[in-house]
Amino acid sequence: MTDRKFPEQLPLALPSDAAMGREDFLEAPSNAQAVAALDDPRGLPAGLSVLVGPTGSGKTHLAHVWARRVGAHWQPVQHFRADLPALLAPGAPLKVVIDDAATLAGTGGEEALFHLINHLRGRGELLLTAPVPARDWGLALPDLYSRLSAAAHPALAEPDEALLAAVLVKLFTDRQLQVDPGLIDFLLPRMERSLAAAGALVARIDRRALQLKRPVTVRLASEVLAEDLDKDGDSAAS
Repeated sequence: MTDRKFPEQLPLALPSDAAMGREDFLEAPSNAQAVAALDDPRGLPAGLSVLVGPTGSGKTHLAHVWARRVGAHWQPVQHFRADLPALLAPGAPLKVVIDDAATLAGTGGEEALFHLINHLRGRGELLLTAPVPARDWGLALPDLYSRLSAAAHPALAEPDEALLAAVLVKLFTDRQLQVDPGLIDFLLPRMERSLAAAGALVARIDRRALQLKRPVTVRLASEVLAEDLDKDGDSAAS
């Protein structure tokens, strides 16, 4: 480790996927509380928050939105322990996001996270994301458990039907796909209820339409869903 300034040690990283912008994040009752918490101009309470939500609820996207708005460094969790010295170095960013932070529990990452929390306390902000509250991570370090359990935990619920419908419409529109009237109503009761699943489903429908040179219709979508059921059946049988 040298005494170089932070930008040379660890480049300031921000997510680059355009689909993670604020304009791409659709607000709904299921995420309103979390959106309001991260939009608060006063910043994160006590400079530390754990954004909680099930897989596919949009927590990573919302964390991206916050990171862009405040200019936070996006720290990949898999490199966190190795990057800690740079995060603690003079000139390092004082606003940091760690996505999927619960994976640090039960590893040497716990002590690293505690060091970063202490480093940023009173002068920076740290946003963590996780599928469950910090008390349920299985933390072994008592001081870290205490600090994280006391942190604000803005939460996202599973997306409701209205949000899923809006997301599907936007996903098809972003791909410049004209769809059958009634397609969204057809898909909603037949798909996994998560934003990630919606994105994957629209991508598969788009791919099939291109391969077969067919318009996006209820019939084509039903074929894609049938393929998914066949794959699930094959996996269960193997």
